[in-house]
Amino acid sequence: MSLLRSFIFFVRPFVLLAFTLTLASLFAFFFSSSSPRSSPPLPMAARSFVLWLHGLGDSGPANEPIRTFFSSPEFKNTRWSFPSAPHNRVSCNYGAVMPSWFDIYEIPVSTESPKNEKDVLKAVEGVHAMIDKEVAAGINLENIFVCGFSQGGALTLASVLLYPKALGGGAVFSGWVPFNSSIIEQISPEAKKTPILWSHGMADQTVLFGAGQAGPPFLEQAGMTCEFKAYPNLGHSITPEELHSLESFIKKHLKSSS
Repeated sequence: MSLLRSFIFFVRPFVLLAFTLTLASLFAFFFSSSSPRSSPPLPMAARSFVLWLHGLGDSGPANEPIRTFFSSPEFKNTRWSFPSAPHNRVSCNYGAVMPSWFDIYEIPVSTESPKNEKDVLKAVEGVHAMIDKEVAAGINLENIFVCGFSQGGALTLASVLLYPKALGGGAVFSGWVPFNSSIIEQISPEAKKTPILWSHGMADQTVLFGAGQAGPPFLEQAGMTCEFKAYPNLGHSITPEELHSLESFIKKHLKSSS
């Protein structure tokens, strides 16, 4: 291996981490001129709930400006949650400690990448606890939406499929299927009713487009529906166009208040 190739092999994981953190900074800059993040207090009983799961090395607060895209009247009584992943060692970054929902063995993620189902299932328990908390507070399950980018997208998929009841919907952005097809046996008939929106950039070099494309066939095998959107020339990022599609997706599946 040449000196140049050795250098590239050594720095690539840290460049990927820097890219993820830079993406969060760009979010803050891009949305700085948008409407203020502060808003009037929500009613005691929110009509709907949107949970957003960030990508590797990112944080929940850095993604909060996403909510500024959802200005339609249907979102006046929506409660948003942007949790941060715990700090864990990440194998693809030589064991560096960073915010991570579960361990990732290699980057770029492809359809052949090894799965870490044990870690994923542990992270799913945490997401289910967040959902159950909202249900206990009186929110209709059919008005609960779980969304996520990259690693958060993979966790979104796992959490929605393994929740025992149908939710309003799940939205995966630049994510992948984080487990083998044997998991299909654990998906309940009710969970199969949850609609899925899947968006992926065709120029993604971190989670390869092929890994995203594998999502719809997997869901079809499980007996589920999936709305898949491919974005030419888009790398490992999320765009306003994708968020507007998410807004339409949520509005389409919201249930009227009882």
